[in-house]
Amino acid sequence: MDQKNYLWWQTGIIYQVYPRSFQDSNGDGVGDLKGILQRLDYMQWLGITAIWISPIYPSPMADFGYDISDYTGIHPLFGTMDDFDELLQQAHKRNMKVILDLVPNHTSHQHPWFLESRSSKTNPKRDWYIWKDPLPDGTEPNNWLSVFGGSAWEWDETTGQYYYHAFLKEQPDLNWRNPEVQQAMLNAMHFWLDKGVDGFRVDVMWHMIKDEQFRNNPANPEYQEHMATYEKLLPVYSTDQPEVHDIVRKMRRVLNSYEERMMIGEIYLPIHKLITYYGTDGSGAHLPFNFLLLAVPWDAQYIASAIAEYEGALPKNAWPNWVLGNHDQPRITSRVGLQQAKVAAILLMTLRGTPTIYYGDEIGMTDVPIPFDEVQDPQGLNMPDKNLSRDPERTPMQWDDGEYAGFSKVKPWLRLSAIYKRRNVETEKKDPYSMLCFYKQLIELRQKEPSFITGNYRPIHADKQSLAFIRQAPNEKAFLVVLNLSHRPCYLNIQHIKIEGKVIFSTSPELHGSAITERMQLSGDEGIIVELSNNIL
Repeated sequence: MDQKNYLWWQTGIIYQVYPRSFQDSNGDGVGDLKGILQRLDYMQWLGITAIWISPIYPSPMADFGYDISDYTGIHPLFGTMDDFDELLQQAHKRNMKVILDLVPNHTSHQHPWFLESRSSKTNPKRDWYIWKDPLPDGTEPNNWLSVFGGSAWEWDETTGQYYYHAFLKEQPDLNWRNPEVQQAMLNAMHFWLDKGVDGFRVDVMWHMIKDEQFRNNPANPEYQEHMATYEKLLPVYSTDQPEVHDIVRKMRRVLNSYEERMMIGEIYLPIHKLITYYGTDGSGAHLPFNFLLLAVPWDAQYIASAIAEYEGALPKNAWPNWVLGNHDQPRITSRVGLQQAKVAAILLMTLRGTPTIYYGDEIGMTDVPIPFDEVQDPQGLNMPDKNLSRDPERTPMQWDDGEYAGFSKVKPWLRLSAIYKRRNVETEKKDPYSMLCFYKQLIELRQKEPSFITGNYRPIHADKQSLAFIRQAPNEKAFLVVLNLSHRPCYLNIQHIKIEGKVIFSTSPELHGSAITERMQLSGDEGIIVELSNNIL
């Protein structure tokens, strides 16, 4: 493969580090920057080429760093700016890129900007946030709801107006229609890019602009009681406004003024809306995060249909991407089971586009049950009866079988999995059949074969149990990927294509080297990658 035609974020593998839970270096029970630095060699050994680090900025921690009080600093909990500079330098020394989380939609209520804005109606920064008078009857300006429960409007006694917060009341939304706000945030981007940061993952990108008329959101006819209260309404006026693309374009122009920098957008929207965030002629986000594998039922036909819809909707020259988990969603192993998680890993690594791995998924970490009196996530605390806490998927990384799993010398900020003594990095490194060794071999195969990075995607088969597709780049080997997404044996006869090849990778190592034809059978929770000996393109 001619690497000159592809950029690092197209050919590489992104790994999300949730810094609080990755590695504690100073014995306070919370992960930090020096901890990440200590584990760079592990990530390099695994085959990771880019690290995305969740927020590390100064913050009162109402939402664990997503409430920022200084966009150009480091929270002392995580270390110092010197620690960050050292981490960046050492990552680059290992040819690994560093992507920072950027949270531009809202600040902390303790940010100097908001303290000024809140001080009086005439303050120069008043218009940096969204302030509204009550309606004539004294009620809130409209019916918009907070993602974390309750109203999205908070009354401010001092100035006699409401301010808008899409998340916690401690996270007031910025007014992105104000050019001064835009410039201040673009300046923050320049600060980190000048340091050498390789890109940003932009938090809740689709929230940044609101309806200018502040119209009421309509009721959601599909709302059910078990759902988050936010879902009672369809956020058609509070999110995904047309003008947001002007903001994304401005961010992209900043990135384009540097060499080989990139931007990921966090966007939970249907495919036809998601793909608009690539922008016209590639002027938007490089990778609007594709969360399809988090959203659709774990069913071969649903997934085949979702892949086809996504592939068919992508604009010309837009680069795809895939995600199995993150800090806001239940872990893949908890969703589909340990054996099926290996099938999911093959899917992630062989689909067309850039894969993102959530820390710990490579060792089969599961959601850890957190007793209610230990819940820390505001989403869980604000809606206690709905089981919406994100703590279970944010527990400390399991490095070894020591007292605190090698994460810390003291009790960690969140409890560890009860089974960490047998499911950890050091134990799994020694077991050739472990999830970790499976991931490492799969990553090596993906990075070695151009067809998996730049090849075409051709769907071949999907039924109630199995999914099959072919990946091939011009003048390169062709590979057939067959996945049984069920726990029962499946049988398939691929029609219209003559299949000849041998298994080169599988959830069952015993199958390696087996000959494969168009008639095949797979055990439950089994996936295979077949190197084809005949040219099918």
